[in-house]
This record gives sequence, structure tokens and C-alpha cells, in this order.
Amino acid sequence: MSFPAPADVLPHRPPFLLLDEVTALEIGSSATGLWRITGDEWFFPGHFPGRPTLPGVLMLEAIAQLGAYAVLSDPAFAGKLPLFGGVEKSRFRRQVVPGDVLELEVTLGRMSARAGKGSGRAHVGGETAAETELLFVFADA
Repeated sequence: MSFPAPADVLPHRPPFLLLDEVTALEIGSSATGLWRITGDEWFFPGHFPGRPTLPGVLMLEAIAQLGAYAVLSDPAFAGKLPLFGGVEKSRFRRQVVPGDVLELEVTLGRMSARAGKGSGRAHVGGETAAETELLFVFADA
């Protein structure tokens, strides 16, 4: 089964669209997806010269973008923009480097008309790279 391209659902655009593909979706509940790390990304020349490493905060953003995809796929949230309200219990477990495929998963928790919660993980080859709990609030798009 194929799903709409992330750019068809999310308001994000390159260079800040950090989700290449959605591989599974339960609208308003959960999703999985991929971000292929090529080494051509804008941040690698400075993070770090000679040892390119994906910044951990961008792993959290990629998880959040996948969560936003799951939320915005629900017609109940049409015209809304989910924004970070907070992150909790974030942990980084593995370095991510060019050539890696970041496998993302997110599960949404409590949702209301004003805010929601979720949790997510990023993996490389089945090994956890990052995990977090997310809080988001809705603004009008």
C-alpha cells in the first residue's frame, strides 16, 4: 500500500522536510516512515567536519514530522498546524551517519482540539538511535 508523499500532507519543505516516505499509517493513531540520510544534507559540512553526524535534535524533528503526518491525515484536523509544545524523556542511543536509513515510528496518545501527545523512536538497522515523548499544540494553518 502506498501513502501520499510527505510534502502532500505536511507544510514542511526542503531543506527542512525530514521525512522521505511513509510506510504504514493508522490515521490519527500511528505511523512508520523513512528518512534516507545521503550525506548531502545542509548541516553535515558543519556537524562535524571530517566526521558527519546527524544532529540528535533533527532525529526528534523527523519523529515529530511523522507524527504530524499521522495527525494531518485525519480530516478532523484539516486546517490545523501541529507545533512542538515540548519533548520529554528523549534519549540518543546510536550515532547516525551518511548512508544510514532512519526508520521512524510514532504512536499518538491523547488528543484534543487544542493539543496532543505522542511517542516515537528512530532506528537504524533495527538498532534504536533515538526515542522521545512529544507534546504538540495546534495552531490554525
